[in-house]
Amino acid sequence: MLLISCPNCGSRDETEFHYGGQAHVPYPENPNELNDKEWAHFLFYRENTKGIFAERWLHSTGCRQWFNMLRDTVTYDIKAVYPMGTPRPDAAGTLTAETGTASLAADSTTTGTAAPSISGTSIAPADPAPSTTAPKGATK
Repeated sequence: MLLISCPNCGSRDETEFHYGGQAHVPYPENPNELNDKEWAHFLFYRENTKGIFAERWLHSTGCRQWFNMLRDTVTYDIKAVYPMGTPRPDAAGTLTAETGTASLAADSTTTGTAAPSISGTSIAPADPAPSTTAPKGATK
């Protein structure tokens, strides 16, 4: 069983979450102009990476917010968890220039009014080295 650290709620059991597919897939600028083949490619064709992979997850029984995660698909090791709309970290957990796919606008369905605060968590960009100790009461 995985222990997933939600950016809003902290560490929770994987049964509280739902997988949402590949992260950072840009929505077509003019979807009405796509032909059937192009639309099908956007909907169904995704990377099938063996190794570090950026995924979207929903904390369905907790805060009901979407977030992104870098996870090794071979070992299931979670490399980084970060809020929607923030740049994708590299495999070491440092931020890259790539941007997220979520809007931070007031009408955004992924964040409500703004991105959640990540200050005081182990995923904050200002934290140079991620913590390797589990939160109090967590099991592996």
